[in-house]
Amino acid sequence: MGLRVQWAQNLPPKPETSLTLLIAAAHWALSLTMHITILLSLSYGARRKYFAPMVVISVTVLSLIFHFGVSSALYQWKNVPSAVASVKQAGESGLILSNNLNRNETAVILLKGPAEPLGPRVTAIPGQPLQYIESTSSANLDLPPIPFGDDTPWFLKSVSIDLKLSEAQIFKRYMEGQHSYFIYTGALIFLMSSLGFAIKFSVWPLADLFLGALAFRGILAAETFLNTPEMQEIIGSFLDNKLPVSMAVPTVFFAFGLLVNVYAILVFIIKRRNTDDL
Repeated sequence: MGLRVQWAQNLPPKPETSLTLLIAAAHWALSLTMHITILLSLSYGARRKYFAPMVVISVTVLSLIFHFGVSSALYQWKNVPSAVASVKQAGESGLILSNNLNRNETAVILLKGPAEPLGPRVTAIPGQPLQYIESTSSANLDLPPIPFGDDTPWFLKSVSIDLKLSEAQIFKRYMEGQHSYFIYTGALIFLMSSLGFAIKFSVWPLADLFLGALAFRGILAAETFLNTPEMQEIIGSFLDNKLPVSMAVPTVFFAFGLLVNVYAILVFIIKRRNTDDL
């Protein structure tokens, strides 16, 4: 029909209550808290020059206990009647259309979605009330982007999305059973706890903290990438039923964390030997 459009937003397909939104926010906050706590703990242990293996074990165990306790509480909270009660859906089929010209122009909301592009619609013009139009006979629409876009920097937005996906994956493992949960979460936390060496490259604590944050961002991005359906399918075909696909990602985390610890031990031995030679 010659519509130059951009899918900007679909109305939520499932009902939500205030409690379910709060639980979802709590899951995101839990993931953020876990990453920040581990990073600060490793930074503190590096500055105090604590025994590295003990730091790894302590941070892994304490973080796992903390995460399991909060996840259990959120799981029980999710069963509260106000969270599972049937409520009216937030919206029916609808679509916001725009093109890629300017940001502060008109947007059009097709109330019946792409099934009836000439049907009822609402026009949103900056600085003016919303206008409802029953129908239109013209299909030649030149639509600018929606005026209420998100100006959040992409880096922060991507971190927020990856944190949400990470916690969703962990909670999925929790729903599958404690055995699956402890294997996946334990391997992930073990990998993050093993990156203490990344916080010892500089004599400036703030610079080391920044390097550790970059390392954690890399782990978060790798976790999101490995858990995508496409990568899961590739991993499954590569393993050829030799290992369950659900065990592939935690195995990678644990193996990489083990390699990092072996590397850190070898570096420590070499430095100790050079010091003794002097």
